[in-house]
Amino acid sequence: MHSTPFFRPWRPRLAALGRRCRQVRASTLSQLEQTVGRFLPSDFWAPAQAGDHSRQRIFSLSRTVWCFVWQVLDPNRSCRSVVRQVQALFQLKQGPSVDEDTSAYCQARSRLPLERLQAAWQAAAAKAQQLTQGWGTLAGRSVKAVDGSTLLLADTPKNRKLYPQTARQKRGCGFPLLKLVILFGLDSGAILDLVYGNKRQSERGLFARLWDRLKPNDIVLADRGFGDYPTLVNLKERGVDLVARLHQSRKVDFRKSQSLGPQDGLFVWKKSPHRSPYISKRAWRKLPDTLTVRIVRFKVPRPGFRPEQITLVTTLLDPKVYSAQALTQIFLRRWRLELCLDDLKTTLGMEHLRTQSPDMVHRELAAFLLAHNLIRCLTAEAARTHSVDLTRLSFKGTIDTLDAFSQAIARARQPWRKRRLRTRLLEVIAADLVPLRNGRREPRVRKRRPKDYPLMNLPRAVYHRHFKNDRGFIAKNR
Repeated sequence: MHSTPFFRPWRPRLAALGRRCRQVRASTLSQLEQTVGRFLPSDFWAPAQAGDHSRQRIFSLSRTVWCFVWQVLDPNRSCRSVVRQVQALFQLKQGPSVDEDTSAYCQARSRLPLERLQAAWQAAAAKAQQLTQGWGTLAGRSVKAVDGSTLLLADTPKNRKLYPQTARQKRGCGFPLLKLVILFGLDSGAILDLVYGNKRQSERGLFARLWDRLKPNDIVLADRGFGDYPTLVNLKERGVDLVARLHQSRKVDFRKSQSLGPQDGLFVWKKSPHRSPYISKRAWRKLPDTLTVRIVRFKVPRPGFRPEQITLVTTLLDPKVYSAQALTQIFLRRWRLELCLDDLKTTLGMEHLRTQSPDMVHRELAAFLLAHNLIRCLTAEAARTHSVDLTRLSFKGTIDTLDAFSQAIARARQPWRKRRLRTRLLEVIAADLVPLRNGRREPRVRKRRPKDYPLMNLPRAVYHRHFKNDRGFIAKNR
């Protein structure tokens, strides 16, 4: 009885409808999950058993995440463009109609579990590190780099309450500030860990929250802002060594050191009588009174200029295992991490987050980190497959190639054609090499002159009330 289907003439139509429904449920924008989603566990975006994202809606958990990633890969993509793409996708797959309003997508984004987003970008970072294993090591030890930065947020009351703007600006004339401290993988360029806070928190204090997340035997590269006494001591106690640029306020006389070579020596630092503000009194008392550090000075040649002199401080004291030349080379590679931060803020447009509340700011930030790390996985796979220098692969070129090829993969029906397109995708990424720029240093200047408008020093509503005589009013309040 159960083996005999009812309404036999309807069976072909119902079967085709079932296949179309499954295709629609499995489809996302440009099929990103087929090209970069494979770097995450296969069931990572499985629907929840109950609560948010447990039902199969138009904006399911998986589709919402990949729409969010697709959106942040281009700074100019709005929520409306995402909804229009979903409308076109459902029309192509003969699925149900999608409302033109962006409310459903925005609500689906606000329900995304932040913990899973954070776990996703960390899983992508681990995959990128796996693909580049052995490329960023010193004496067999993993090398990571830390750096700080600041992001601008949308000027809303909720954002201002948690992330206030600088006190030098009048209320309503600036933007809320979110401060970041990021831990990069030197080999892959992926973001391994991150902490954030408001403008009142120092970068050293934020970095202190990352101390326990570092693994024993790690080596951390840092700029001069992180090479202070408490940081060196606390990292050393955790089995982590630091290589940082020496702060400009410290004077070095190698005649008073235990010499290890030319411009290379051991020094004994004493704990300052003044406590660092980001360390508690109890933790400060536990710090040892002295610490032996190694200071190395070298010169970096600059074509057409005098060589730049750089002084490093480190807890790597053995000159036989960690030669001065090896420390020099590994620190100079840190410049690549500056470019990785520029890729994140400028190329992806993360410098100014657009969401209106702190909860959504945190989700948007996690979406940017996920997109960034997935691109790093793709470049690492291309470099490993075709044996090219990973540092010369173009980040922006990889995004453009992914955008073009993922659309082609979405249109391909045969599995063999999809596989061929993925193979060709890696070939194109590996062939897009940037020129060699040894010792490149770009001045932070702008060629394009801004328009001669006065700076905003009053809330916009005040200008609106004096709109009829705005020129005289602005000139009076410049």
